[in-house]
Amino acid sequence: MSEFQRVTVRPMDEYNQTLVSYVHPHNWINPEPADCYDLVVIGAGTAGLVAAGGAALVDVGLKVALIEKQLMGGDCLNFGCVPSKCMIRSSRVVGEMWNAKQYGIHSPRYIEVDFSEVMARMRRVRAEISPHDSAQRFQKMGVDVFLGSAQFVSNDTVEVGDKTLRFKKAVIATGARPVSPSIPGIEEAGYLTNETVFSLIQKPQKLVVIGGGPIGCELAQAFRRLGCEVTLFHRGTHILNKEDADAAKIVQKVLTKEGIRLVLNCQIQSVEKTYDGKTLYFTCNGKQDVVTVDEILVGTGRAPNVKGLNLEAVGVEYDQRQGVKVNDYLQTTNPKIYAAGDVCMNWKFTHAADAAARIVIRNALFSPFGLGRQKLSSLVMPWVTYTDPEIAHVGMYEHEAQEMGIDVATIKIPFADVDRALADGEEEGFVKIHHPKGSDKILGATIVARHAGEMISQITTAIVGNIGLNKLARVIHPYPTQAEAIRKAADAYYISTALTPNTKRLLAWVKKFS
Repeated sequence: MSEFQRVTVRPMDEYNQTLVSYVHPHNWINPEPADCYDLVVIGAGTAGLVAAGGAALVDVGLKVALIEKQLMGGDCLNFGCVPSKCMIRSSRVVGEMWNAKQYGIHSPRYIEVDFSEVMARMRRVRAEISPHDSAQRFQKMGVDVFLGSAQFVSNDTVEVGDKTLRFKKAVIATGARPVSPSIPGIEEAGYLTNETVFSLIQKPQKLVVIGGGPIGCELAQAFRRLGCEVTLFHRGTHILNKEDADAAKIVQKVLTKEGIRLVLNCQIQSVEKTYDGKTLYFTCNGKQDVVTVDEILVGTGRAPNVKGLNLEAVGVEYDQRQGVKVNDYLQTTNPKIYAAGDVCMNWKFTHAADAAARIVIRNALFSPFGLGRQKLSSLVMPWVTYTDPEIAHVGMYEHEAQEMGIDVATIKIPFADVDRALADGEEEGFVKIHHPKGSDKILGATIVARHAGEMISQITTAIVGNIGLNKLARVIHPYPTQAEAIRKAADAYYISTALTPNTKRLLAWVKKFS
C-alpha cells in the first residue's frame, strides 16, 4: 500500500466522514502503475477531473492516471461553489422574510436562524454530491487514481509516494489557494478563508470580511442574513470594482440596506487579539478607526499551486503569482505538458476550468501535428456573482470595446419596465447589451436580477451562435417572465434600426393595398 497523507474535514461528523470516504478514502490503495500512460493529470479539481474522465470516456484504449494529494473535487465541491451556494440558499429564505411585508405577508419580528443547522445542511448536501467526484467513480471509468503528492522527476516521469508514473502527455491542474494577507498581527490573531469558513458550527456574532470582490460580497451578505453583524472592508471606492459600475451600485445599495457596514477606500493597519476578540486598526479616507469582532474572513485573492511540483526538472516556466505559463492552446513551455484551471488562467471559475480541460483533451490527445487545435481565447466566458440580486456578465464590457476602438452602443432595459419583475417585486435591476453602432452583433451583456445567472446563458448562446439582436427579437419568450427583458432589448434595437422613416413610409403605402 502506498502511503499518503490522511485528510480530515472539520467537523468530522457523519456528513464529512461520508465526504472524505469518497474524495480521499483512508483505505485507498494506490494501484500499480501502467508501463506508460497516455495522460497523467496532476490535481483532481474540476479541470483535472474533466481532463482525466473525458480522456477515459472517449473509450479508445487510453491509459489515464489522476493524482490528488488532498480532496478530489477541489475547491468547487469542498470549499467553493457547493458549500457557498448552500449557505446562500439558506440566507435567501431570510431575505424573503425580511421583504415579506411588501407582498402582504407579515413575518415574525424575530427570525430565528439555527446556524448550526444551516451548516449541517450544507455538509449534508456536499456529502450527497461527493460521489460525483469520488475516487471510486473515476476508478470505475478506467482511470488509475493515485492519492499523494506528485512531482516531476524527468521529462516523462512523475513520482507519487513510492510509485513512478511514466507518461506521453501530462496536465497540471493543481488549482489555487487563498492568498495570505500581509497585515501585521493577523496571523497571530487568526482568520478564516474559503477553505476554513465552512467548518464553522457556531455563528460568529460579529464578523469582518476583508475584500469587496465577488467572494467577499457573497459571503458578507449570506452571514448578515444569517444573523451576524458584518463589516466589509474594501480598498476601492466601491465594491465589485471589476464589474459594471451600474451593477455594482445596485448591489452596494442592497448590502447597505441590509445592515452591512461598508468601509470603503480603507487600509487595515494591523490586527490584534484582545480580550474582547480580534481588533482591527484601520484608516478610512484618512481617518483612523478601530473595530473588534469574533472572526475575520479574508477574501482578497488566490495564488496558484505551483510549489512542490519540481517544474524546473521538466522545463515548465511559472510565476508565483500568475501560475504556470501557457500559450493559447494551454501548452506549457514543455510541449508534452499542458495546464488548465486556476493554476494557469485568469478566469478562476469552475465552468472555465471545465471548458479548458476539454480543450486540453483535444489538443494533447487528438490533434496530430497540431491539426484541429482549439484556442482558449476562442471561448465565450460568462460569470456570475451570487449576491442577491445576482450580477451576470458575458463578453466585453463597454470600456473594453472602446479600448479596442469599437464605436459602442448600449441598450439598457430596467426591470421596472418588465411586468414579471414588477409582479415579483424585483424591479431593481436591468439587462444591458453592448453592440457596435450600425450592427446587431452582441459584444457583451450584463444582467442584474435575482436569477441573472439563469438568464445570461441565452445571451451567451447568441454570442457563440453569432445570433444578432435582430434574430433575438424574433425569439418568443413566455409571458410573463423576467427573461422577457432580453427580448425587449432586442426589440429596442430592431425598432431603432429597422423602422426608419423611409421604412415607415413604405409600410404606410403597402397598407393601402392590404
